[in-house]
Amino acid sequence: MPLTDKFGRAITDLRISITDRCNYKCVYCRTGNEGALYGDLPFADYLRMARVLTGMGIKKIRITGGEPLLRKAVVDFVRELSGLRDSDGKPLDLAITTNGHLLADMAQQLKDAGLSRITVSMDAVDPDRFARITRVANGYERVLAGIRASRRAGLWPVKVNCVLMRGFNEDQIIPFGMFAREEGVIVRFIEFMPLEEDRVWAPDTVVPLEEIVSRMSGYRPLIEIAHQRSETARRYRFDDGMGEIGIIAPVSHPFCGHCSRIRITSDGKIRTCLFSIWDHDLHELMRRGASDEEMVGFIQGVVQRKEERHHIGEPDFVPASRTMVHIGG
Repeated sequence: MPLTDKFGRAITDLRISITDRCNYKCVYCRTGNEGALYGDLPFADYLRMARVLTGMGIKKIRITGGEPLLRKAVVDFVRELSGLRDSDGKPLDLAITTNGHLLADMAQQLKDAGLSRITVSMDAVDPDRFARITRVANGYERVLAGIRASRRAGLWPVKVNCVLMRGFNEDQIIPFGMFAREEGVIVRFIEFMPLEEDRVWAPDTVVPLEEIVSRMSGYRPLIEIAHQRSETARRYRFDDGMGEIGIIAPVSHPFCGHCSRIRITSDGKIRTCLFSIWDHDLHELMRRGASDEEMVGFIQGVVQRKEERHHIGEPDFVPASRTMVHIGG
């Protein structure tokens, strides 16, 4: 029996944050004054949660942070996850989202351990702009090396996620289109959401989907690619077949009606939506000695309380109880 919520959505995707720490201080994400706020758990605890959830219908697991590659033994954790099977007896689709700073030396190890795909967060393709955004010197070259190492290792597709903010980096749209074509990666633009630490989000900072498509089409014509209903990105290829971009538009084009995911934070709490105003302490249940069956019952109850949609931009919008970096990207 697949895990479904009260709106009939099948829950098949799990995101596990394995650390709240990060080696970047991206200006749209962190204030730069706060570090990690929440602790990490032993990998064995995340693994048990994953094992229980794969038995309940989870088919995809994405490891996130913070910066997940900061955790020693992350390669071993990927290897353990790759040994799990979903409820149909098939291998899991395993992915990691990373800032890419440590990726060049780890890409082949991660592939060998069973990782399927990699997503690199990267908000400029200009080294100086990149340094200003991340507040880290010489990061651009390291991230580029990580992207290229991932391609060589066969971590395909390599996706590069760029959060767009008006007056900040929307001039990077066409350079990223060129980057997608030159580097053979899929670039995905993400509309800026109200999840940053210092809570400065406003509707006019969002660069909406239609504007991104219009600007990119001024460089080269785009052709939309069919996508699954549960996919978060609208996908486009260039007219000559070289290069693909995606646009994740939770503000201008919400996809809540087909949401298939839940999240586990680095301290072991389940979140049913990025914009949840509460979370559910699965790790505390484990700490008290819960059996797998008790965990299943708890998870089923939590999923039944999954929100129908977010309320970004509406008068009754209440900010999420955690910011993005403390949830898991």
